[in-house]
Amino acid sequence: MKNEKACSGEGTAQTMPKAGAAQAAAKTGAGRTGHVPDCPCRHKNTPRSMELQKRLNRAIGQLTGVKAMIEDNRYCGDVLTQLAAAEAAVRRVSEMVLAEHMRTCVVEEVRAGNDEVIDEVMALMSRFSK
Repeated sequence: MKNEKACSGEGTAQTMPKAGAAQAAAKTGAGRTGHVPDCPCRHKNTPRSMELQKRLNRAIGQLTGVKAMIEDNRYCGDVLTQLAAAEAAVRRVSEMVLAEHMRTCVVEEVRAGNDEVIDEVMALMSRFSK
C-alpha cells in the first residue's frame, strides 16, 4: 500500500495507508460529508454507531475526572484506580473501532479486490492487542 498525507480534520497531517476502493473514493470525494473533494482526508462510507460515541464520551469523562483528582491533589491510589478505568474504556473503544473496521471498511476493500487491506488489519490487530 502506498502512504499519502491525510488530514485529521483539524489541520494536522498524519501519514496513513491508502489503497483500492478507498483511494478511488478519495479521488472522487465519495463518502465525505462537508469536505472539499480534493482534500486528502479519508472517511468511512458507512456511519459509526452511537454506542461508540457513548463509550468515547465516557472515557473522556473519566480522564476529565482524573485531571480534577490530580489538580485536587487526591491520593495516588485513587488516581491510579481511575486511570485504570479510563485506560480500559479507551481500550474498549479501540476494540469497537477495530471490529467495525473489519465489518465495514475491510469487507468493502476485499470485495473491491484489494487484498492488501489484510496486511493493514494484521498490523492494526498487532498494535491494539497489546
